[in-house]
Formats: sequence, structure tokens, C-alpha cells
Amino acid sequence: MLNELETLSQNIGRLIEINQRQHEARLALEEQLAQLRAQCDETRAELEQVREERAALQAERDALSAKIDDAQVRLNAILEKLPRARAGNERDNQLDLLEPSQSNDDSNAARHGENA
Repeated sequence: MLNELETLSQNIGRLIEINQRQHEARLALEEQLAQLRAQCDETRAELEQVREERAALQAERDALSAKIDDAQVRLNAILEKLPRARAGNERDNQLDLLEPSQSNDDSNAARHGENA
């Protein structure tokens, strides 16, 4: 009978140790769970901030696109109001913007001489 009591006592001691280890493991897991929940909350807050920033950027993009469209319409209206030259006259008009060909040839030759 003494043997049986000693065996029971040892078994109870083992059960107490096992119970204590499980309790410590549960506490560690609860702490880890709390940390993960905090990280999850932080990530959700960051995600919400990024979504708000994205929405603001999309609105800014849309506003800029609308401004570009308006500018394009205005530019087209201005271009339509400008007088149109005939194909033959257009060449002459463009050439009027350039210096006479002799001075161009002289300046080109001078530039080539400097580069040589």
C-alpha cells in the first residue's frame, strides 16, 4: 500500500508539472496572440492610410487629366483660329524664319572649322 501511495504521489507530481508547463505555454501563446493582434491593428491602420493616399492621388490625377483635356481643347481652338497657309506658301513662310542661305553656309563652315 505504501508503494501505491508513493506511485500516486509521483503521478500527481508529474501531472502538476505537466499542468504548469501547459499553463506557461498558454500564457506565452496569449502574449504572442496579443502582439499579433496589435500588429494586425497597426497594419490595418497603415492600410487605411495608404488607401486614403491612393484616393487623393487618384483625385489629383483626375484633376490634372481634366486640366490637360481643357488645355488641349483650348489649344485646338487657338490652332483653328490661326490662318492656314497653302502648301507652297508654307515653305516660303518657314524659310523667312531662317537667315539667308549664304550666311548659313558661312556660319556652318566656321562651326565645322572650329570643331575640326
